[in-house]
Amino acid sequence: MHRSPSSLLSIASIVASMTSVAVGNGMMLAYVPFVLTRSAAPDWVPGAAVTAIAFGGLIGCLMGGSLIRRVGHARAFSCSMALVILAALMISLGVHPLLWVVARGLYGIAANMNFIITQSWLNHASENHWRGRAMALFYMAYVIGLGAGAWLFGQIPVEGNLAPIVTIFFTAVAILPIGLTRLPTPPAPARVSIDIPMVWRISPVAFIGVLASGGLSMLVQGFTPIYAAANSVSQKEVAALMFVMQFGLLFIQYPMGALSDRTDRRIVLIATCTLVIAAGIAALAVSFDNLLLLMLVFAMFAGAVETVYSIANAHANDRTDPADFVPLASTMLVAWSASATLVPMLVTLLTPAFGQRTFIYATMTVALLYALFVLVRLRSRERVPPELCDSFEFKSAQVPNAVALAETEARAERPVRRPDL
Repeated sequence: MHRSPSSLLSIASIVASMTSVAVGNGMMLAYVPFVLTRSAAPDWVPGAAVTAIAFGGLIGCLMGGSLIRRVGHARAFSCSMALVILAALMISLGVHPLLWVVARGLYGIAANMNFIITQSWLNHASENHWRGRAMALFYMAYVIGLGAGAWLFGQIPVEGNLAPIVTIFFTAVAILPIGLTRLPTPPAPARVSIDIPMVWRISPVAFIGVLASGGLSMLVQGFTPIYAAANSVSQKEVAALMFVMQFGLLFIQYPMGALSDRTDRRIVLIATCTLVIAAGIAALAVSFDNLLLLMLVFAMFAGAVETVYSIANAHANDRTDPADFVPLASTMLVAWSASATLVPMLVTLLTPAFGQRTFIYATMTVALLYALFVLVRLRSRERVPPELCDSFEFKSAQVPNAVALAETEARAERPVRRPDL
């Protein structure tokens, strides 16, 4: 099949589109919880908006492949962008709590569809020898876009509807590079096939790790701005906090990922969970009066949480036969989305009784339980030899790994793995 020129420039349109989308998303991730927390809305509404994103994401990952098979990647991308614009438009109408919860659900649907579409296109457009760099560029650009959007939120008036209008602007701009790209359309994506028993046989540690990371990521990323706004932190300070958090994973994930390439990934997962717990304890201890220190603590918090996701994915890849890669990725994606829905929902229900710090305690509890599970598995199974392990790849739990739902040729040359843990 014809390929576009083998260079990183050939995927610039995809990366540019998703970076523009990320700017709008980063703004709304800060704007919605800040406004809802400061409004007269019931206490459960900000948490429900977080849960709605994850629930929408679950719907998106189940219906995304079917939509792409029906209309193709470019049209499906336009449809998903339309959902983002509609969601922002609903928010621009004023503070109507239930309407905003529905809007965040629409955004969740669109977000996972976007990831399936763009990662599919990236996988198709890139050659084997630089595909890893392409994916790393995509992840980093998206995370930087999220941070830029959070920063931009701090520079505009929170009153009125300027924030959702700016989000609509960046989302509309994102349609242009994809609409004008000359990249060939990828093959239709694989069907989402869920096979939990198979994934459990391949790696219980990876499966439970992805479940844990879904809850961990949505708790830290979704509830932190709610927590800050409830403690009377100003708009600019909330924006700065969200901005710094997005870059925490750059400084934690890379060294921990590199370490996991040299030693048993399960040990690194236990160490990462310990870091999550330490960051949680620090978050409870540090006062909002020392905002700079609190920002650093939450940057470590977010970075450690994202690292659980990426190392768990790498751990699964180490043990997966290429023939099982699509059902593995499909199951992991659905598992992540389900956990990202249920855990925030539970925390939302518990917060009125236990206070705004409930999400911190919940994050620490999930990390502790997962670390104990990994420790038990570590004592009962041997490590896969290093020569059979994939290299660690930069990933973010905010950008679900949907690439395998698109095509499998990128993994065709991988050595056969043995299910060992």
